[in-house]
Amino acid sequence: MLGDRLSNEDFFTQLSKLLDSRREEEHGSIFLTQKRLATTAPTFKQQQPIDTLTDLHPSDPLPILIRATNGKSKAGRSGKVKLSTVVEPDSLEEFFGRYAEVCKAGMGALKKRDRSGRKKAKAKKRKAGGEGEKKG
Repeated sequence: MLGDRLSNEDFFTQLSKLLDSRREEEHGSIFLTQKRLATTAPTFKQQQPIDTLTDLHPSDPLPILIRATNGKSKAGRSGKVKLSTVVEPDSLEEFFGRYAEVCKAGMGALKKRDRSGRKKAKAKKRKAGGEGEKKG
């Protein structure tokens, strides 16, 4: 899996392309995830008591794994795009600044949610219920 990870610059380029491809389609999803990347697997010994919360305060900052996918299901797996990159702790602020720019640019053409039906339903409910709904 280490070979599948992109450099940060390549990740931004591919993420922009992925967001643009979704903009051209009528619908679709893009999933963005992030998590800490443990560099070593935990080793458990029977003699030592296991402290389950030791990883909450690591001695050194851990890198972050960032993933993006277009969320294609099993039926459309041939078109599935999976991107991932690792961000080192010393470049987190710079990375997330650029990450926010790319995401905002890609989401600019998204359609606003149509909530007109929701407002009409609330208005009907109020008329049908009358003033008796308010509790004071």
